[in-house]
Amino acid sequence: MTDQLYAYLLDNSLREPEIAASLRKEMAGHEWERMRISPEQGQFFSLLLHLIGARQVLELGTYMGYSTLWMALSIPASGRVVTVDINPEWTAIARDYWQKAGVEGRIEQHLGLALEVLDDLLDAGEAEQFDFAFIDADKLNYDAYFERVLQLIRPGGLIAVDNVLWSGSVADEAIQEKNTQVLRRFNRNRHQDKRVHLSLVPIGDGVTLAMKRLAEEDDK
Repeated sequence: MTDQLYAYLLDNSLREPEIAASLRKEMAGHEWERMRISPEQGQFFSLLLHLIGARQVLELGTYMGYSTLWMALSIPASGRVVTVDINPEWTAIARDYWQKAGVEGRIEQHLGLALEVLDDLLDAGEAEQFDFAFIDADKLNYDAYFERVLQLIRPGGLIAVDNVLWSGSVADEAIQEKNTQVLRRFNRNRHQDKRVHLSLVPIGDGVTLAMKRLAEEDDK
């Protein structure tokens, strides 16, 4: 996509909440800004949440809370976004914006290792309690994250996985960097995964959408 076409896309489709735009502006120029999802990606997730009537959302990788903010604004006031990160400095900025947006009561922040938090949720009886999950944490654990998240998502629920195109490097076999290899394996595994309906969407850095199959579909 050219810069001109991307600008057209934003000018003719983006409806970014003012508070989200303010947070994005604060994140501009940050060393790890590339970890933030794109604004059109946030809007896409918002649409998906409305489409499935999501009330319970799980997020791995809070960063400064931009994607969390989009999702919290897209669920009912009685809903919940459970978000996980290991960096208290980044999440402190996130909480400030959640408070300004009036959605802090919908967000349950966990500071810690994602695999441990996911296991704790399963131990607490949260299996099949979530409608939507967004995986955007360290790439080396993507397969392990997906397996646990699949248990936490209800049948018919959606899992979105970010960065699956990895700036195009997954398609270049000359690139054998570790994260690239892991993402290639993850993409191959999902392609063969009959437990989900699947689409790899070329938005942002590539998003895999996986819908957990309904029980009545198991024999199809």
